[in-house]
Amino acid sequence: MTMPTVDWGTPGAAGAEGLRERKKRLLRRRLTDTATALFLERGFDAVRVAEIAAACEVSEKTVFNHFPSKEALVLDRPEATMAALRTGLARAGRSPVEAVLDVLARELDALLSWLAAQPDLAEASGRVQAFTALVRSTPALRAHHREMAEQLEGAAAEALAARTGCTADDPRCQITATALLGLCRVQSSALRRSLDGVRTPEEIRAAVTADVHSAARLVETGLAGFAPVG
Repeated sequence: MTMPTVDWGTPGAAGAEGLRERKKRLLRRRLTDTATALFLERGFDAVRVAEIAAACEVSEKTVFNHFPSKEALVLDRPEATMAALRTGLARAGRSPVEAVLDVLARELDALLSWLAAQPDLAEASGRVQAFTALVRSTPALRAHHREMAEQLEGAAAEALAARTGCTADDPRCQITATALLGLCRVQSSALRRSLDGVRTPEEIRAAVTADVHSAARLVETGLAGFAPVG
C-alpha cells in the first residue's frame, strides 16, 4: 500500500512453502531485481522485456507468465495488499482506520528491516529514493500506480460495504475508502522526506509513523477536526 512495489522485505512465510512455490518466488524476485536494476540504469522505456528475460536466462513468455505487464515488474503485489486490506477491514474489533494503520505498519516494518540489514545505510536509502524517483518520472509507471490505487480503493469500498450492509457504490463507502487510502500517500510522502541516508531506521519509523497517525486522527474525526495551525 505504500504502494505495492519491489518487495524490500523478506517473505515471512518462506519457511512453510514447498519447493515449487519457493522456486517460483525466487524467480519472481530475480526478474524484479533484474528489471529494476536495468530500469534505474537506462530508464524504463529504454529496456525491453526480452532483455530482462535474456539477463535472467528465461524466455520472454516466462516473464509474462509471472508478471502481466512490463510495469508489474516493478509495481506488483496488489493481490497480497488487497487481501490484507480486506481481512483487516472485516475485523469487527478494529476500526477501519486502525485496520489500515496495521497494514501500513507491516509494510513499513518490512522496508525498515531490509534497510537495517544493509551494510551502507546511505547507499540503501539512495536505492529506495532512486526507485521512487523512477516511478514518479515515468508516465507508464505513474499510470500503473494510479490504476493499482484505484483497485485498492475499490477493494476497500467493497470491504466497508460488507461491514456496514451498504453497497460498494454508496457514497459513504466510496469517500471513506478514498480517505483511508489517502493514508498510503501520506506514508509514501513521509518516507521520501525521511530517507535522507542519515536517519536510522528507528528514526525513520518515528517520523513516518508520526505523520501517518496525525493524518489518521483527522480521518477518524472527520473534517470537523481540521483547523489551521497557529
